[in-house]
Amino acid sequence: MVVLCLILAHLIADFYLQSDEMVLEKMKSIKKHISHHLLVNLLVLAVFYLVNSNAMSIYSALIFPLILIVCSHFFIDILKIKLLDALKISNDENVKRASFFIIDQLIHLGIILCAGQFFLGVNLIGTFLNGKELDTVNSFLFTIIIIILATSVSGHMIKILLGSLPNQLLTFEGKYTFKNERQEAQYGMNHTGNRALTEEYNYTIFSKHDLSRGKLIGYIERLLVLVLTFYSAYPAIGFIVAAKSIARFKQMDDRNWAEYFLLGTLTSMFIGITLGILLREVLT
Repeated sequence: MVVLCLILAHLIADFYLQSDEMVLEKMKSIKKHISHHLLVNLLVLAVFYLVNSNAMSIYSALIFPLILIVCSHFFIDILKIKLLDALKISNDENVKRASFFIIDQLIHLGIILCAGQFFLGVNLIGTFLNGKELDTVNSFLFTIIIIILATSVSGHMIKILLGSLPNQLLTFEGKYTFKNERQEAQYGMNHTGNRALTEEYNYTIFSKHDLSRGKLIGYIERLLVLVLTFYSAYPAIGFIVAAKSIARFKQMDDRNWAEYFLLGTLTSMFIGITLGILLREVLT
């Protein structure tokens, strides 16, 4: 249970206690970010030590794992920032940035698992090989972790992968043409016909998306796919894709938008299905 609590604490500190401003100014906010991890991990490990104080020392149950997790997080974040600067990966290289994000999170997960294996007395290898079912509390914690992965974590990863496409994030409303034509009466003694002036105005109307609304739609979409996958209702997932396609039907004529839409949708579906299969295999 303590390992799942530590993973949950890491996700809370990384994706709920860390603001967008802290993400953009990672180096300037590194101390504040690490303090968040220190507090949430200290809380988890302190409770674990109080429960197991008779069986474990304060060093193995609290001090050593706390130092390992917090210090490793600090050095991993510093190394990531330095590598991004050294490799000169710009904000437009979305695949590389998403890869760094995934590797970064996997390393943090590995550190937490090592702390559980070597300091907290959790036999991860034996648990995995024996295939024991999780009890009610651990099942609840694991489900919460999967939900966070399906919403905030995957949403952040998809945001990095897709990048910023302000022109494509405009909804085309239509084109309007107005003509202003003015005619004057016959003029001059030697002139016949009408003297006319015609002006034409063309307007293209766009409206911006509500990004917070799109973010919420993505969360609900992945959660629905997660639930449908858990119950093996794969055909129903097609209705979600159809509903999204109908809502964006007018914009499909734009190739850039279509590729953006397909990349986001396929990535979201892949994450939802993968997490749904993982949840089903662990809980059932």
